[in-house]
Amino acid sequence: MLERIKETTDWIQERVAQAPEIGIILGTGLGGLAKEIQVDTALSYADIPHFPVSTVESHKGKLIFGKLGDKSVVAMQGRFHFYEGYDMKEVTFPVRVM
Repeated sequence: MLERIKETTDWIQERVAQAPEIGIILGTGLGGLAKEIQVDTALSYADIPHFPVSTVESHKGKLIFGKLGDKSVVAMQGRFHFYEGYDMKEVTFPVRVM
């Protein structure tokens, strides 16, 4: 698992200019917060090595990097659930990457 996390974080760091200070998971009720983020980079989950892909249609499936107020943030726009068939290591993988 640690090797997969390292591969994923290395891939992301090659594409993102600034390391975020804060990580946010945009779940039910927080989706609108994405509109408040001044987006620098948006990465599709499907492109990120080892990242699960959300099967819930309303979940965008993007990792967005940018500014929220004066803070540098990364936000998960869409998440993964155990009931989608993912195991708990897969469900928690993005948090470990953040």
